[in-house]
Amino acid sequence: MSDTTIRAIAHPTDFSPQGQLAFAHALRLAILHRCPLDLLHVRDPDGRSELGKFPKVRALLQRWGMLSADASPADVLPATGVAVRKVDIRDDNAVDGLADYLWEHDIDLVVMATHGRTGVKRWIGGSVSDQVMREARVPALLLGPQAHGFVAPDSGEMALRHVLLPVADQPEPGQAHQALARLLAGTGAAIDCLHAGTQPPRVTDAAQASVAVRCVAGDPVAAILAEAADADLIAMPTAGRQGFRDALRGSTTERVIAQARCPVLALPVG
Repeated sequence: MSDTTIRAIAHPTDFSPQGQLAFAHALRLAILHRCPLDLLHVRDPDGRSELGKFPKVRALLQRWGMLSADASPADVLPATGVAVRKVDIRDDNAVDGLADYLWEHDIDLVVMATHGRTGVKRWIGGSVSDQVMREARVPALLLGPQAHGFVAPDSGEMALRHVLLPVADQPEPGQAHQALARLLAGTGAAIDCLHAGTQPPRVTDAAQASVAVRCVAGDPVAAILAEAADADLIAMPTAGRQGFRDALRGSTTERVIAQARCPVLALPVG
């Protein structure tokens, strides 16, 4: 990932209504960073192409007042700085196809919806090569079934002010804070570090200055959800060598995603 900005965003879609909010977030963040946006759908190699079902970029931009009613596809890039690609991935396994694409195309952020625990398991089901598991270390913005989001679908207005960052001794909390700060560049969001316990780890920013950490008692998941009541985003550091999908497998992150009222960022560190 770039040390300064997001260079490429991908939005995997299964064409479900739940994915529309994630699509709005992906497009709005791509506009913020003026970077390419790849819309991805994995289908059976023998099935029909479903390009006609992809999310409608121009329609959403017109709703946001960024494009005129008679705009053509060629007008999107000059108006927004976003080059959009609709990618029809043919693979027997949705996870393999997605992971291979992310690894090969240097994606900096994945934005997608999850439909509760079954939805998470749908994305992480199946086997993926060890090489992809090691190398596809991609931050993933995940909108669970309870999440309201920080981008208004009707207007495109973005309200990302308060980001909760739960920290522990591992993954390395200073790296997590610095990686999150890079991802949030340009948003004006404040990072609120939280530790479930009595002995907080030392967290440092990019200048190696110490960052304040609040301590709370109780079960980590319950504590995170309670403290995130007023947050716009929860950033969950994950073991970077495992990749974004392993961050979801039976973990605290998965449990938070299933219940959070705001999006969750699975943030590989290490």
